[in-house]
Amino acid sequence: MITVKHLSKTYTDAARPLTVLRDVNCEIEKGEVISIIGPSGTGKSTFLRCINLLEQPTSGEIIVNGTNILDKKTDLNAVRQKMGMVFQSFNLFNHLSILHNVTIGPIKLLKMSKENAEKQAMELLRMVGLAEKADAMPSELSGGQKQRVAIARCLSMKPDVILFDEPTSALDPTMVSEVLSVIRQLAKQGMTMLIVTHEMKFARDVSSRIFFMNDGVIYEEGTPEDIFEHPQKPVTKAFINRIRTLEYEIKNPDFDLHRMNAEIEQFCQKYALGDDIFNRILHLVEEIPAIMMQQPGAIHLKLDYSEKNYNVYLEFIQDNCLDSILENPDTDEVALSLIRGCCEKIEENTSENARRIRAKVRRDER
Repeated sequence: MITVKHLSKTYTDAARPLTVLRDVNCEIEKGEVISIIGPSGTGKSTFLRCINLLEQPTSGEIIVNGTNILDKKTDLNAVRQKMGMVFQSFNLFNHLSILHNVTIGPIKLLKMSKENAEKQAMELLRMVGLAEKADAMPSELSGGQKQRVAIARCLSMKPDVILFDEPTSALDPTMVSEVLSVIRQLAKQGMTMLIVTHEMKFARDVSSRIFFMNDGVIYEEGTPEDIFEHPQKPVTKAFINRIRTLEYEIKNPDFDLHRMNAEIEQFCQKYALGDDIFNRILHLVEEIPAIMMQQPGAIHLKLDYSEKNYNVYLEFIQDNCLDSILENPDTDEVALSLIRGCCEKIEENTSENARRIRAKVRRDER
């Protein structure tokens, strides 16, 4: 469907020329879902914007369904009608109702009758779960709902391919999953999609291929298993094996448990860890410090999440304290049973003048 050859993009209007894309080459087949991942500032969004010529490439070729869209004779409006784009910032018309936002394109550009456009719009709004909001205004919707409307509006133009430019980056963590759910549904229906995303678990689950971009090139590409399980290049390995971390200092028994729990909840929502993991983490951070604080000494709590294998670890470190709590007969048996039930594995080390407890949080079988 799309062939990109030797694509480059250099900005020359600054004091010093900035090359964002360097000799990018790829082919995208009909029905593929390609997630584009990589560090910030490596050209991912620019690559998407060049494909539909929101950015003018400096050099190279972009061939869409056999047509070189960089040819001056090409009807760019016709190309763009078949290539939808969903942005970070929704871009809805704030003075129009949700229904009108979804019908305006088909009526004005596809010359569809108002009746047919509204019928199609309601079908699309049902698909994204927002039919009841048809008469609402954008200001009445949450960020996640606005982005779902933006997807419905994009689909109303009957595109052959959809480009998603970090569609969840502007959303509160609680709203991310509702947008990703709609994109998953489109993937199942065979829609061709290119998705710039920082949601690694989503990219792994939904994609047929992954492009890892670095320094303005597609540095490595392959199936999700290739990239996430067997990356070949050092930079890819370093990026994929990222560990997300939350740290918290518990200085005394009167620490603000509710504030800590709120930070943990935000962390779990941001990385879509799920309610089962969140609830077990809460049990562990309530029970283990309560037992440890029976002896004086601050506790350093660290929550780690691996985006490679999705493992979640909790570590508690208390200096100048060498007594065991897991093997201590005076430790409350009910609390210990709850702690062990939340863990796939738990280890305690009382060397180097500190007590360390490391727990691998148990996951439900999917």
